[in-house]
Amino acid sequence: MRPDVEYSPVGEGLGMQDFWLYVWFRRAAVIAAHVTGLSLTLIISLLSRPGTSLFSWHPMCMSFAYCLCMTEGILLFSAEGSPFCFKSRKGKVRLHWLCQALVLVAAATGLSFMVASKNVSERPHLATWHSVMGVCTLVVTVLQAACGICLVFPKLLWVSSSSSLPPRLKLYHATCGLLVYLLATLTVVLAMFSDWFQAMVKGMTWWAFLLLPLFPALVVMNQITNAYLPRRKITS
Repeated sequence: MRPDVEYSPVGEGLGMQDFWLYVWFRRAAVIAAHVTGLSLTLIISLLSRPGTSLFSWHPMCMSFAYCLCMTEGILLFSAEGSPFCFKSRKGKVRLHWLCQALVLVAAATGLSFMVASKNVSERPHLATWHSVMGVCTLVVTVLQAACGICLVFPKLLWVSSSSSLPPRLKLYHATCGLLVYLLATLTVVLAMFSDWFQAMVKGMTWWAFLLLPLFPALVVMNQITNAYLPRRKITS
């Protein structure tokens, strides 16, 4: 990062009492995001009843990939409410790499089961907005992973070490990661308009499920913008 750019601090301009209240609200929000991602994954897995059909593996694999692994892979960098807050930056990067690798494996597995299910039932591919956005999400996930690999292995970019990488590359990686996560959230929301999900969940419960994926997305967006959003210097 450039030394002449300051980044937005947490709770700037607040009194001590307000500051601690703000910090505890942020911690509660991060913990709630962890719980929401895990709960969505477990509930969708239970609803899909994996093993009953080829399609049944698709919701489970995709929820595991994006609702759990991608969410945890980003939130582990949070200073508030992360179970890995005691880890060093290098340790967090390794865990992030592991989570994103699991995202790719689970997403590819879920896609394979979906394609196989469509072929067996002779139903058309890419016939809904969910499927179209799902393919877009997979493509940008692979591209973002390729960028991350270049950051982990800088020799792929013909530089000697990670310290020699362009300062803005990490910023671009984080910003594009946010866009990938928001696109994945949109895909999950669109899945709840599918015939399968609406047959399983109805009434007010469906509306609750519709809002659930949005909460971790807000927490992730707040985390990344607070960490990387530049602000103007205050001069007297």
